[in-house]
Amino acid sequence: MEHKKTYNAKQLKTPKGTLIIEGPISPEKLASYEFHHDLTAFRQPHQQHQALIEIAGLPEGRIIIARHGHTIVGYVTFLYPDPLERWSQGKMENLIELGAIEVIPDFRGYGVGKNLLKVAMMDDAMEDYIIITTEYYWHWDLKRTGLNVWEYRKVMEKMMNAGGLVWYATDDPEICSHPANCLMARIGKRVDQQSIQKFDQLRFMNRFMY
Repeated sequence: MEHKKTYNAKQLKTPKGTLIIEGPISPEKLASYEFHHDLTAFRQPHQQHQALIEIAGLPEGRIIIARHGHTIVGYVTFLYPDPLERWSQGKMENLIELGAIEVIPDFRGYGVGKNLLKVAMMDDAMEDYIIITTEYYWHWDLKRTGLNVWEYRKVMEKMMNAGGLVWYATDDPEICSHPANCLMARIGKRVDQQSIQKFDQLRFMNRFMY
């Protein structure tokens, strides 16, 4: 499968300044930008910047960023699921995962996450993919936001909906381990029936086990 990537961009005006939301970004362009020191949700900012540059270089990898001037203040990643996860077991070339989305605290509450997803979906090539995201409450910033698990889940779901991702049932043990965890997905317009069936089998693997 050929992985086409068409660059898109938009401006987002916020009370803290205007952001440029753009992508998919090339590894070279990513490397040329500053990476904000508050982007610490997954690892140290320098290491996360390096990880994003690597993802951007993958054939299927896509990074959409929000930047304030020359500084990256938010991003979303798309790439193939981790080989250890069930979602990679179908070896589906047209299934990619929204792996991470992060916005610095200063710019939260202004629709940055929603707009990152909207810009990502502006690319027509996304209609060839099943895009999934697995949401686990233990990754959520409950402390800083002051939200409880269910309030955070609502906010997160609304944001994912902006990118066309909706809730899907699954028997994945990790997702089933807490009722706030969930699988969300967007099935592109050009995804064939066979791929949808394969995805359904990945969602419900345990029903075939005796």
